[in-house]
Order: sequence, then C-alpha cells, then structure tokens
Amino acid sequence: LPVTIRLLDPPLHEFLPHGDAEFEELSDLIGIGVATLKRRAAELAEANPMLGHRGCRLGITFPEIYEMQVRAIFEAACDVAALHGEAIVPEVMIPLVATRRELEILKALVDRTAAQVFAERGRSLEYLVGTMIELPRAALTADEIAEVAEFFSFGTNDLTQTTLGLSRDDAAKFLGQYVDQGVFARDPFVSLDVEGVGQLVRMAAERGRAARPGIKLGICGEHGGDPASIAFCEGVGLDYVSASPYRVPIARLAAAQA
Repeated sequence: LPVTIRLLDPPLHEFLPHGDAEFEELSDLIGIGVATLKRRAAELAEANPMLGHRGCRLGITFPEIYEMQVRAIFEAACDVAALHGEAIVPEVMIPLVATRRELEILKALVDRTAAQVFAERGRSLEYLVGTMIELPRAALTADEIAEVAEFFSFGTNDLTQTTLGLSRDDAAKFLGQYVDQGVFARDPFVSLDVEGVGQLVRMAAERGRAARPGIKLGICGEHGGDPASIAFCEGVGLDYVSASPYRVPIARLAAAQA
C-alpha cells in the first residue's frame, strides 16, 4: 500500500523542554548545564509559533533534522525490500512550503540523502517527493511548485487557519456564536469553507495539473472525515482523502456516496 510520510511539521516549541524537571532530565542526558539549556530555549521561544519556525523552515535552517528523518525512511524502506522483496515507493512530504525555492532546497536534500543510503545498501528504490499545500501563497503558485513536487496533499487545517486568519486552537471560544448568527454555516475547522478555502484548493488543483499532468492530489486534516467536505473533494477531482482512524468508516461511506 502507498505510504506518505510527512517530515517534521509541528511548531518548534512543542519539542522544547518545559519546567525544571524536564530541563534537569535533558541536562543529565546530554551533559549541558540547565542554565545553558534554559537560555537556548528562551532564544527559540516564539510569540506566534503556528506561523513561526516550523515545517520546511526548520528543515532549511536545521537541515540535519530532515536528513535524519529522510535517512530513517530510506533505511527502513531498504530493510523491508530486502526482507520481502516487494517494491516499496516511499512518498516523502515536505510541509508548510510557501515558495518553489524552499521545495527545491529540500528535494535536493532528500535526493542526496537517498543516494547515500542506496550506495551504502547496494540497492535503489523508487520514491516520490511532494509537498503540503497549507498556505495561500502555495495554492496561488501551485503551478510553479508542481514543477518540483510530484504530489500535493492539501493540509486543510492550516490552510483554513491561514486563509481565514483564525487560530484553530483559540477560535472554538467564539465560533459557536458565529455559527448561530449565520456568519459560517458550520465550524470551518470541521467542515471545509468551500467558498473561501475551497476556492484555493480548486485553483491549486487546476494549476498543479496544468504544470504536471497526472499529479496525485489529496487532502489531510479534519476535513478528510467530513461528508460535505469529501463531496467537495470528489467534485474537484482529488484522488484521496486522509482522516483520523476514528473517522475512516464515515469517510469511506461518504467517498463511496460522492
């Protein structure tokens, strides 16, 4: 079965130690003083981490993180191929791309690391490198990005946040009133905002296909388990939806009906 692996995407602060106990544990583990670790964590702290140093930005500024992940993917793929003799096609997904150049830099990193692993293992495998479309600029310039990306996955959670300027974590406090007063028919983080966010998805799909006919397109996010959103995806001609395990039965039924 096809498998897509998204490289590190969450905001950087989620990976930093919090509280004295965590700092002390990390200090013992890596042999660096607590004071130094706290100072470094303070330097890496962000006021708005959802729009900060995350996704491909982290991969470009700290390439060793993505090199480590990509090496793990290809070593594992080679292990499975050696064990079972089956052809595996790993699909490596670069998150939060806004420009073609970001993807070019990181695709070169993936290709370079894959070549090293294949040389070490004495075998080569097919693989794909694609991207998440989760920023409006990426959707608007999807034709340029598709010249480098071999597949798109629409990250509709972040695309909704960045298009509407709404924090998914905070908007729940007032979105109920917005729905009650008819501003939104439904919570846009549950059911895709077809008029706004959907327009970007449609445009990106069309421009992506124009630049790379046959490009594989799908979405991943909460919307992948929502029947109305799935019907929209079918209408746009996306190839798949991805949903959390609990929503897979609903998603399969909705996809079949669409």
